Amino acid sequence: MKNLGSLILGLIIGALVMYFYSNNLKGSHVINPVIKPRGVITPNQAIVLDSTYNSRHTLISDSIVKQPDNRSSWWSLDDVTNYIDYAKNQSDSLGYNMSGLRVYLGAYPTSKNQVGYTTMFMVPTGDVKMVDGSKGFAASANTDIEGASPLNMGTAGNPPNSNYPH
Repeated sequence: MKNLGSLILGLIIGALVMYFYSNNLKGSHVINPVIKPRGVITPNQAIVLDSTYNSRHTLISDSIVKQPDNRSSWWSLDDVTNYIDYAKNQSDSLGYNMSGLRVYLGAYPTSKNQVGYTTMFMVPTGDVKMVDGSKGFAASANTDIEGASPLNMGTAGNPPNSNYPH
């Protein structure tokens, strides 16, 4: 009987130790390394790109829009993160492997004789999922995913024609 009591006490203690150990593992945070993405440029390089765009922006503003046109769009971090999750899910349901995002320049339609501002919108890109065992040519992984919903409605610059850095 003494051995049975020791065995039960040992099992209880072992279970408690495993319980607390596994809960500590769940609570610990795995730190992922910060990886600099391909294509990151310096602020000075961004200033050169922005100022080089000035003549095109002036041409659009002066000859087409007839007012200072929009030069930038802003989305909150939450909106971008939520959109990426949404686009991944939608791409998957459409039969695509999402591989990235493409940003397009667009313009709102003329309304009440007022030419619309320039806007930017994002679309998910990827390639068609191949069925197991299938062979064939796969489209590029950076093709726009047809049927996926783009993200627009970023906040325009304030004022709309402000340069980088804003």
